[in-house]
Amino acid sequence: MFNTTTRRDKSRSQPSLGRSIVQKDSMHELSIASSIVETVSESAAAYPGARVKEVRLRVGALASIVEDSLQFCWELATEDSPLAGSKLVIHRLPVIVHCESCGIDSELDGVQSFRCPRCGEIAADLRQGRELEIESIELEDPDPAPDEPAKIKEQV
Repeated sequence: MFNTTTRRDKSRSQPSLGRSIVQKDSMHELSIASSIVETVSESAAAYPGARVKEVRLRVGALASIVEDSLQFCWELATEDSPLAGSKLVIHRLPVIVHCESCGIDSELDGVQSFRCPRCGEIAADLRQGRELEIESIELEDPDPAPDEPAKIKEQV
């Protein structure tokens, strides 16, 4: 009879049980936040001296984005960047499907069933819900002229 269990030498170093500041579950959102920072920085460069005040996103329910994680990662990604201190506003978009049987577009209550809420038929024509888009960027002019507004809003 063989003993397949082995005793572990407790004097050996154990892997750290502490968690990193960026958790494994947030890595997806960190790469997204970093990409958004890069894109917004490129757009903001067209307005020398302006400060990015707010970035608005359109995020579909099927985009696999955890909003709290993205907000957390936004703070990390914007640190020591031209976007430091800017606010990230996330506008959630519901899933909208088109039903061939009814000929109508409908918002789904959840993402577990892609059936038309009106007739119950399968509705595979997705019209909205996968978006991950920069909707707009709000810039603040550092020294606005007395008669001019201080805000610049760029639609992306």
